[in-house]
Amino acid sequence: MGRIFITFTVLSIFIACLGLLGHAAFNAEKRFKEIGILKVLGATVGQITFKLSKDFLKLVCLAIIISIPLGWYAMNKWLEEFNYRIEISWWEYVQAALFAVTISIITVSIDSINVAIMNPVKRLRSE
Repeated sequence: MGRIFITFTVLSIFIACLGLLGHAAFNAEKRFKEIGILKVLGATVGQITFKLSKDFLKLVCLAIIISIPLGWYAMNKWLEEFNYRIEISWWEYVQAALFAVTISIITVSIDSINVAIMNPVKRLRSE
């Protein structure tokens, strides 16, 4: 059972990362003029990556704020059914939140760096 849960957990995280990567690519394509102008004005790759990643971090933080209380409530209700109960400590929720933020930063940064290192002249000339 444990192997099945781990397999499907990894699979669901991978699918979520693909969705996040697709959304980041769509967002970068939608803002290609802005990115090109920022590059021409001297913005670094790190600044552009931060600018594109900041929007996604807001969404991930909102999801964490919503999911932690719901997860705590659901886990407490589920664990009440057992004779030998355990308590889930707060640091485990923080660890899960940090893991989600780390995965989202890595996923979005991959696409953001690729967009930021492109030649801005090619991007702006196509318009």
